This record gives sequence, C-alpha cells and structure tokens, in this order.
Amino acid sequence: MQYNRLLLSVIVTLTLTLSAFVSTAIADSTSRSGSFRGLSNHDTSGSVTVVQTEAGHVIELGEDFSFDGAPDPKIALGKDGKYDPGTLIRLLKSNSGAQSYVVPESIDVSDYNEVYIWCEKYSVGLGVASLK
Repeated sequence: MQYNRLLLSVIVTLTLTLSAFVSTAIADSTSRSGSFRGLSNHDTSGSVTVVQTEAGHVIELGEDFSFDGAPDPKIALGKDGKYDPGTLIRLLKSNSGAQSYVVPESIDVSDYNEVYIWCEKYSVGLGVASLK
C-alpha cells in the first residue's frame, strides 16, 4: 500500500513538473516584443511584450514605458502600419511604467504585428511598436 502511495506521489510530481515546463515553453515560444516610437508628434517610448498565458494573451508595457499624454489613449493592435479599429482593448491605465492588458479572446493576436497607443477621440496614432 505504501509503495502505491509513493508511486502515485512520484507520478503526480512528474506530471505537475512536466505541465509547468510545457506551459512555460508555450508561453516563451509565443511571446513577441518590441519598442514604441511616437506618432503624430507625440513622444512614446519603452518596451512592450505580448505573451500567451493561461488566461489568454496579455500585452505588457515595460517599466520603461513613457507617453507624453493625449485625450483618450487606448491600447490596440495593427498590422504592417495599419491600425485595426476592431482591436481597441481599453483606456491606457497610466502614461508611464509597467502595466498589463488582457486581450479579449475574440481578437486573434497572431493576425497582428504591432501594438498601438491610439487616440480614439481624434482617430490618430500616438505611438506604435513593431513586434518580433
């Protein structure tokens, strides 16, 4: 009986370890990052990473993120220099520092290669980062 418990314990430990390893490998293999540059005479800089988590894709702005401010700045996605209005995620939490945004499941992140800071009020890009 004790042998069975030990064997079960080893199997559970190996399963959990393998699961954590696979989750980490998947997250690492699906992360893309870039650096912001300003648009429309705005100063926008800093790093951004899009990562796959158990909760879905997350856009993570780095500690070095900085934006000079504008009305209605939102996080969005685009491809090859074209912002997609269907990808507006939410209002920017802060003009600087680390922050995270969960991408809605309805948006297929693999279709995009840019993260935008977008002013919805005036329909103008404030910053963009190409993802690699």
